[in-house]
Amino acid sequence: FQYLKRFDEGHNLDTFCYKACSVEGSPAECLQRFLLHCGIIDPSWSELRNFTWFLNVQLRDCEASVFCNPDFVKDTLQGF
Repeated sequence: FQYLKRFDEGHNLDTFCYKACSVEGSPAECLQRFLLHCGIIDPSWSELRNFTWFLNVQLRDCEASVFCNPDFVKDTLQGF
């Protein structure tokens, strides 16, 4: 949710890192954002769950990757 919110607001996500202890938005806002981005017009709960699970895994791997570390790649791979 934190990534999608910042993406929609046009923030630079290269330097953003997820904060587990930070609570943002309401459950309704979270659900609305997931529905907007999941890519399915009328998703089931399992499709929403799969979308959020996949997004979470991808973002966690991205944060752990040295190739996505802005201190390492500087402006070489900006937006990667």
